[in-house]
Amino acid sequence: MTHLDEHEFETIQIDQHGPLAVLSVSRPKALNALSAETFGEISEAIDLIMDNAEIGALIVTGAGDKAFVAGADITELAALDGVYAGREASLAGQDVMHQLSSLPIPVIAAINGYALGGGLELALACDIRVASSGARLGLPEVTLGLLPGYGGTQRLSRLIGVGRALDLMLTARQVSAEEALQLGLVNYVADNALSKAREIAETMLRHGPIALSLVKEAVRRGMDTSLEGGLEIEADLFGMAMSTEDFKEGTAAFLGKRRPEFKGE
Repeated sequence: MTHLDEHEFETIQIDQHGPLAVLSVSRPKALNALSAETFGEISEAIDLIMDNAEIGALIVTGAGDKAFVAGADITELAALDGVYAGREASLAGQDVMHQLSSLPIPVIAAINGYALGGGLELALACDIRVASSGARLGLPEVTLGLLPGYGGTQRLSRLIGVGRALDLMLTARQVSAEEALQLGLVNYVADNALSKAREIAETMLRHGPIALSLVKEAVRRGMDTSLEGGLEIEADLFGMAMSTEDFKEGTAAFLGKRRPEFKGE
């Protein structure tokens, strides 16, 4: 199996530490802004992660200490002309965000600086968000005469509620890490976001990988249906989990008062 570190990219970096992968957006001169090339490389990296059965968790971060991702590449956006070009650019970005959010493994955003516009949308596509104490977050697209186009209007509203989401988007204000925590926009605030993200990932990696994947599937599919429909989904996936070797190992370890050794089977 190919180790992820062996792949070379121009605008991102991906490192593998056993079952943990770290994807860093690396365009320091542009504060890690998302270009079309960056989107393409993130998509390619996600495909590589999907094909690597060894990877059990992913951290997404930004290179350097100033920005997670400061937004989309405004130079590229300014060159677009017309409804069709704008719609296609939005759909292309949404596809990559959906690809990330659909990964069956836990995905943690380590927000180590500015997470604005497309950068916050990238973080919103992750399962868990950890912000450094000096991070700034926001969706300021209206200051450019735009709206969030990579899933921000939908994911933010679902995460923190319509009123709070509209407040952030309509005022275009940036919030501190502490306010983001109060809003429910991030899960943790830490002096070092990447270190905290690694700690969280290591905790998750001790648990059953199939169970982690099924939790994500239950929540994701349940968000698109009624409570009754979501409970049906949960019951189906609960049954699937009980048919796995991991479940047998987990219960045997609990009853035997030892640490389980999950194999993802």
